[in-house]
Amino acid sequence: MAGAKSVCVLLLCMVLSAPMLNVEALTCGVVASNLAPCIGYLRNGGKVPDPCCKGVGALNNAAKTTKDRRDACNCIKTTATQIGGVNAANAAALPGFCRVNIPYKISTSTNCASIK
Repeated sequence: MAGAKSVCVLLLCMVLSAPMLNVEALTCGVVASNLAPCIGYLRNGGKVPDPCCKGVGALNNAAKTTKDRRDACNCIKTTATQIGGVNAANAAALPGFCRVNIPYKISTSTNCASIK
């Protein structure tokens, strides 16, 4: 039940953030909507879906400033905790599978304040 509730919250964030995709601020809703197609892979592994990699690339391109990268990092950590069941190895491997160079490790233990 908690998993379904988390997915509903994530989907709500996606819907509410859709109008904001063209603004300069990188919100947690934007981060969540870009990474939503990755949830199955992050939990269970397997093949990374194309929409997931598109989202990872879009998120990386949107995070242009240090503040954006730190905000995205904090949001990723918070969202991963909220949805639960995220496999740390799958999360860390995701940028490599998507051929996206993210300047920090995708992990709930990443110190987002140290990101430049």
